[in-house]
Amino acid sequence: MPQPTKGPRLGGGPAHERLLLANLATALFTHKRITTTETKAKRLRPLAERLITFAKRGDLHARRRVMTVIRDKSAVHELFTEIAPLVAEREGGYTRITKTGYRKGDNAPMAVIELVLEPVNPKPKSAKKSAAAAAASAPAAEPEASEPEASEPEETNTEAMDTEATGTEQADAEGTGDAQESADETSEAEGAAAEGDDTK
Repeated sequence: MPQPTKGPRLGGGPAHERLLLANLATALFTHKRITTTETKAKRLRPLAERLITFAKRGDLHARRRVMTVIRDKSAVHELFTEIAPLVAEREGGYTRITKTGYRKGDNAPMAVIELVLEPVNPKPKSAKKSAAAAAASAPAAEPEASEPEASEPEETNTEAMDTEATGTEQADAEGTGDAQESADETSEAEGAAAEGDDTK
């Protein structure tokens, strides 16, 4: 049974309420739609949808579970063989309640509860959802494209390091060239001084 609801129960006691809902479910599965009070329709909906879920399972255990609620074998047979295949693709919402106004005698709000047996038509994806899906897939592709961009600065850095290294090598070469020139100049000066000493 579904979760108990707050407020006064239907009928005189809990057993009476169970039998009343079982009879309503039997009538619903037999005739596909019934007219009853709005309160009874709202109380019947969770029970009927649970029984349809059992019927969609279709095994012997599910059939015995349904038989504990509905005692009419012809109604159970119709539920398992006719109704369950029609709602096999539907994932819930097997019943529909439509308010029909008020009863003439006691002004009770009335409603029609019926089975939703139409084939399921999935809604087409809107342009916004498809654009959102494309936007969601785009960031996943962006990091792959951004990785080469991240590697390019490394190449420029290596090029800069190469140019710096060649600059230092040139500077070292210039430094060694200056040192050789200064050494040559000192050797020439020493030679000139030695010639001056020889002339004396």
